[in-house]
Amino acid sequence: MSKEHFDALAAEIEAITVAETKQPNMPIDRFLQEAANLDVWSKGDVATLINIGVAQATFDALPIRAGALRYAQSAWMKDRYSKEEARQEWDTQSPVALELKNELEHAFRFAFRHRPDLLNKVKAIEAGTGNEDMVQDLSDLSVLGKANLPLLTAIAFDATKLDTAETMSSDMSALLAAMNGERAENNSAKTTRDKAFTLLKNAVDEIREAGKYVFWKDPDRLKGYYSQYRKQWAS
Repeated sequence: MSKEHFDALAAEIEAITVAETKQPNMPIDRFLQEAANLDVWSKGDVATLINIGVAQATFDALPIRAGALRYAQSAWMKDRYSKEEARQEWDTQSPVALELKNELEHAFRFAFRHRPDLLNKVKAIEAGTGNEDMVQDLSDLSVLGKANLPLLTAIAFDATKLDTAETMSSDMSALLAAMNGERAENNSAKTTRDKAFTLLKNAVDEIREAGKYVFWKDPDRLKGYYSQYRKQWAS
């Protein structure tokens, strides 16, 4: 039901502003469990808490908002791990790509040694730095090499490496895009998760505060309105 709950609350989640959005202050799985515990614990106190101003809709919202958060968390984790996998693949492949780039530039400098115009193009390609530049350099070197293949053939250069450079440039570009997406802290999946957390936390906080107010002299009932996780870290 988590997907259905999320779809039902999608507009309400999206309407939460950046300023209103709260960052999770405990692991999401633990928070979801505490919300479920509160839902059960407060069942017998609903009439009392409604009497001091908590709306029935707040109690009804707990399981639906919890389902929405569970789905949003899963969607973010899936997105996050796919991007982390891209980063790991980048770390594996980038040394290979850099080695190929250096090899092509080395061969080009020798093959084009009597062509200052082509050497200037090689120098221009070599000038940049960074991941994005390396990806572009592989593409540029492939194009430059194929346009001047006779000069490379004359030094027994393996022309298939030009195709390899073109393919690698395309593959590395895709990896880089995925990797950079994970570095953006405000990516859409995480933002949606945080908003879904905020929506549930608002209901949880309202019920807890009301419970603490009503049962301040009844420790047996009061204990169920505290976050055990937060209490553990506060002790």
